[in-house]
Amino acid sequence: MPCDTRIPAGITIQQRKKQVQDSIAALEAGLRAKSVTVRVGPQGALAFVGAWNRNGVTDVCAYRRLAASGSAELRMAVARAEALAGRKVDARQVAAGTHLHGDDWHSGHK
Repeated sequence: MPCDTRIPAGITIQQRKKQVQDSIAALEAGLRAKSVTVRVGPQGALAFVGAWNRNGVTDVCAYRRLAASGSAELRMAVARAEALAGRKVDARQVAAGTHLHGDDWHSGHK
């Protein structure tokens, strides 16, 4: 996954993998405790809102990892967010990397 291939200076790939795993575990715990929520944008993009130790892990990478693991917490949080937003998460928007900054959704940076 891209989030563990972008290695910050001064750490090994094994250390980065551990950072990513810890970050994903913190996100899943936040979803379970409802201190982190899912937000669905107007175009169907997804963002995690709340405090979790990101360690440079993007919402897209975190979503993909949790979805691949079959996370029940993710499924429940996404279902709540979709019901609240009145629209489904669009896999194309997730794949495109559309993300949230404050209240503004971006599909890319220039």
